[in-house]
This record gives sequence, C-alpha cells and structure tokens, in this order.
Amino acid sequence: MSTEYPDDFQRGLHFSDFVSEPKRMLLPIKGFEDKPLVSLEKAVEPLHSLVNDIGQMVWIAKENCQKPENCLSRDESASIMLYSMEWKPHESSFYYVLNNVLRSQNRQELIPWFLYLRLVIHALSKLPASSPKIVYRGIRKDMSSEFSKGQKFIWWGFSSCTTSIEVLNNFLGQNGARTIFNIECQSGKSIGQHSFYEKEDEFLIYPAQQFEVISSYNAGNQLHIIHIKETSPPWPLFPKPAQVANDPISSYENQQLVNRIL
Repeated sequence: MSTEYPDDFQRGLHFSDFVSEPKRMLLPIKGFEDKPLVSLEKAVEPLHSLVNDIGQMVWIAKENCQKPENCLSRDESASIMLYSMEWKPHESSFYYVLNNVLRSQNRQELIPWFLYLRLVIHALSKLPASSPKIVYRGIRKDMSSEFSKGQKFIWWGFSSCTTSIEVLNNFLGQNGARTIFNIECQSGKSIGQHSFYEKEDEFLIYPAQQFEVISSYNAGNQLHIIHIKETSPPWPLFPKPAQVANDPISSYENQQLVNRIL
C-alpha cells in the first residue's frame, strides 16, 4: 500500500488524538523497560504486519536524522521522528496505531511494541529536561461537559501537544465548536528538533499520565478552554525516566490566552 502525505488539517489531528481515551482505569504499562536497546529497523520488525509502510517510513526518518541534535544517535532521533510522522489514511499513522494499543485493556497487544517503546523512551530521556510549563492541545468539538473541576483522569496514549497556541489555532480555526486544553505539564519533552514537522513546536508527554481539571472557561464564540494540571497517581502507571526538580510555574491567565486566539 502506497503512502499519501497529510494536508494541514489532517496533520492537526495529531493534537486531537485523545477522543478515544478510555474512561476506566487500565493496568499499568510495563515490561518494555527490560528489553535491550536495538536499531530502529530491529525495533519495528514485529510491527510490519500492524503498521502500513513501516519500513519505508523508518527509512525516511533515518535519512532525515543524519546529524541529530542533543547527542542522540540516528536510531534514537529517528524513533522520535517516526512517532511524529503522519500519513493517509489517518488511522494508519504509526502514532495512531501505537496509541490505540496503549489504550487497550489487553496488555498482551503491547508486546510487539516493546522494542520500539524501549528505544523511543530512552531517546526521550536524553533530551533536555523541561521546566514545568504550559503546553496546548485541542479539538474541533465542545468537550467542556466531559471535564469538571477537580476531576482526575488518565491519558493512556502519548500526548502530542504544542508550545505554540498559534500553531494550535491554525488547526482549530476561529469558528465552530472548539476545545483547547491548557496543560500545566510537569514532565514530557520538547521534540521539535526531532520531529518530521519542525515548525509545530511539538511537545510530547509520556503515556499513562494523570491530570486534574483546574478550571473550565467559556471564552465565547463556541470556544472552551479547559485548564488541566499533571499530577502523580498513588501508584505509577508507566516507568518513565526520573523527573528533575520542579521550578515555579507562572499562573494561568485566561484572558491573555483568549486574546491570542480570538
């Protein structure tokens, strides 16, 4: 099957890949951390029957990672780039298939992904630590009724966000129902230097992270802004690398954000 490349709208779906997140608590994601580090080609060998054109996409990613930043190897950088890539149909994209598996109740489905997860999590751990910061993701849909103040929930898949509200606004547009998640993030890494789409200022949050709803704001013109904060569950759900010390984060200013969007 030949791969088609996405238009700008489809690419924006990367930041909206959370509608299918399960509402119930799942088993932790673990087991991959004990696997050896291997080349990206070796890591995706078990995935050829699960992801269309995976061999071609790995080749493209590695060709674009000849001299990676942050002291990453070609395989490490390309493992991040592979996740960031998107092709048509949307549902065949590597990240889309992976996130569906991360959200599955059947943890046995994760086993073919263990070598890739080992490689990409190792690669992310080598990127510079990010101080607590605000990042964004959103969707062309009103989701305000599904998130109430004080509610805690888990996003089981990787969470693709952007540090630029302008990037998200270009995808969401200025009309119709829209929801923006304003995320106070304690972990995750900026992957812009290793993304296939360098101008999107992409920020990737690890899978199986817990969040709490701080506030929900109706900004008018069918735009809703939900402020959430990353918190720690009582028991770990994902063996992510150790976190660095946190710095104070600036307070959330609803009106300043709205003024940049409307």
